[in-house]
Amino acid sequence: MKRSILALLALALLLPVSTRAADWPTKEGDFIARDVTFKSGETLAEVRLHYTTLGTPHRDAKGRIDNAVMVLHGTGGSGKNFLVPVFADELYGPGQPLDIGKTFVILPDNIGHGGSSKPSDGLRMAFPHYDYDDMVALQHRLLVEGLGVTRLKLILGTSMGCMHAFVWGETYPGFAERLAPFACNTVALAGRNRMWRKMAIDAIKADPAWMNGNYTTQPTAGIRAAADLQIIAGANPIALQAQYPTREAADKALEQSFARMTSAYEANDALYYLDASRDYDPSPGLEKITVPVLWVNSADDFINPPELGLAERMVKRMPMARFVLIPASVETRGHGTHTSARFWKTDLAKLLSQ
Repeated sequence: MKRSILALLALALLLPVSTRAADWPTKEGDFIARDVTFKSGETLAEVRLHYTTLGTPHRDAKGRIDNAVMVLHGTGGSGKNFLVPVFADELYGPGQPLDIGKTFVILPDNIGHGGSSKPSDGLRMAFPHYDYDDMVALQHRLLVEGLGVTRLKLILGTSMGCMHAFVWGETYPGFAERLAPFACNTVALAGRNRMWRKMAIDAIKADPAWMNGNYTTQPTAGIRAAADLQIIAGANPIALQAQYPTREAADKALEQSFARMTSAYEANDALYYLDASRDYDPSPGLEKITVPVLWVNSADDFINPPELGLAERMVKRMPMARFVLIPASVETRGHGTHTSARFWKTDLAKLLSQ
């Protein structure tokens, strides 16, 4: 299964931590959503949604699952991203915020990602052009139709999953009792954030080897340009300067990171997931989100630069929302700080106590 491109760049270029999946007791499954119609009008007779779970569902007196939490991954990722030690070892153990002795944790692979249906399965560029609304609608079907979950204690989402959490809060108000969106903003995905994504998309399409998606080998020149853009977008400049203070060290680290990324890169899948945010904009409906919200961004995030001041303004429109900005340091991970639970797990514990 492919690993998250953005998670790889955040973990590969910054602090030298293990990315090996922890030895947690997981279960995996597939849900088949049938007769799916996308916002574009395109259809699929079946969509496969792969998922990983930890813990055991608990049912209340009426037989409803009452201890479920869903964690949503970022662009290019999968549910497996949340088995890395910097996340799992901080959250899933006894007494931790998502103690799997008490909590049923659901880690979906979104459409276009991981073990779920995606362009590289065979349809290539004929695959429906899904967007974030489509992805959230399929997550809802997975929960209700596939797992029998009609209410969540929490939705925690990182990066793309952060944006999905806001879409959830507006599309299905109250389905999740709490929201924890990490590393995103609540306005149209435009400006520099759209520009670097479009640059990566254009780089892949400009490679003659792409052949309108009908390549026989990956378009390596386009992938290299796209991967380089994603590396710089996800990095922490303070940490990079401290860890790679010479040209030789920086060049070596870049080459190592690129080698790791391209082993997991599939060009058509990347085109789809980079563009899926094209019409994201929850700003008109933020007042619909009345549940407690913990919104966390980091000060070294190129993708969601704090100097825009967007979160500080938008958080006021949600009556029970709190915004936290993590200061930049040599220990933070740029955009990837969203997966390093030690920076925000105390705040998460407070949210869960509400």
